[in-house]
Amino acid sequence: MNPADLFRSPNALARYYSRFRVTERLLLTGHSHQAWPDVGFEAQVEAWRDAAELVDDKWERAFAKAARVREGFARLLGDRADRIALGQNTHELVVRFLSGLDLRRRPRLVTTDGEFHTIRRQLDRLPEEGIELVKVPSDPPEEIAERLCRAVSDATAAVLVSAVLYANARIVPDLGRVLLACQRTGTALLVDAYHALNVVPFPLPELELDGAYVTGGGYKYCQLGEGNCFLRVPPSSTMRPVLTGWFAEFDALAAPGDGVPYGSGPARFAGATYDPTSHYRAAAAFDFFEREGLAPALLRQVSQHQVEVLATTFDSLDADPAVISRDRRVPVEKIGGFLALRAPGAEDLVRRLRREGVHADHRGDLLRLGPAPYLSDDQLRAAVEALRSVVKMAD
Repeated sequence: MNPADLFRSPNALARYYSRFRVTERLLLTGHSHQAWPDVGFEAQVEAWRDAAELVDDKWERAFAKAARVREGFARLLGDRADRIALGQNTHELVVRFLSGLDLRRRPRLVTTDGEFHTIRRQLDRLPEEGIELVKVPSDPPEEIAERLCRAVSDATAAVLVSAVLYANARIVPDLGRVLLACQRTGTALLVDAYHALNVVPFPLPELELDGAYVTGGGYKYCQLGEGNCFLRVPPSSTMRPVLTGWFAEFDALAAPGDGVPYGSGPARFAGATYDPTSHYRAAAAFDFFEREGLAPALLRQVSQHQVEVLATTFDSLDADPAVISRDRRVPVEKIGGFLALRAPGAEDLVRRLRREGVHADHRGDLLRLGPAPYLSDDQLRAAVEALRSVVKMAD
């Protein structure tokens, strides 16, 4: 697909998202919940029909959809599908990962103060159980890798860090260096790639992250909706997580051996019975992206163009920086999939924007404007013009 076709009005992709009415609404929540392509609706109906016709025999088809989802995530990582474990959300997968660490022998975890709540809340609870938690500053992002490397020790069980910071979309560079530091001390590295996946190319071989655990999901830029998350397991992993479901022993049922049996590779992190509807929808979305040629490189090009449109249009507002501002020192290539604007009254601005028909969100005093590949440049400019009016009202 020609990127220029995605900038004009109407956007060439918009017709595939008719149920979300993307041409009628200014949906700048692409960093949180992108619209689903219409094929997702058809896939959900297919899941219902399979259940109605096949009853308990539906699982053969459901597992085929799950296999397609693994292939889709693996393609985005430049990896193999047999290294992907699936889960309903990243929290359950992160908890399984944590349960596989030897925290009695190495009771120390290292992270940053800029992690999403999935990691932040769970790790904040562990010091009450005697685990040492070290948080390095996430500002500036260019220094995160060095700070993590210095914080790793022989007592560190794992380092947990984002590839793109969820609050301000800043890309965290040099994570391959962190993996090397971890490997020297036998420490596991978990990278949260949720805000990179499908908007910032994240090929593990090129990033020298083949030995890392990686988690993420499809609720945001992949347009898969809820219930579609993954944990990428490095080929060298022999971890035996404590918290798993009975699916984790599928490969070992015939010869369980001594103790609790585990399957191989990512099967070690499997859960139990789940609602497969999400995988029907995700498989259809992955097929749609491939059919339309929406590869990570193209989506990155589109995203950077859209963020630039938002940024330059915002700059033209000449808004009072005491009311709302952006960090113009940060170039677009260091930003992920959305534009973060600092505003003391960000929460109120989000409410006012909604009344103007613009969907956005905030994290603290950061107003977040997230474009998506089905939006036109005219829509992006119209959303920022609406911001002009609500800023004047708030001033």
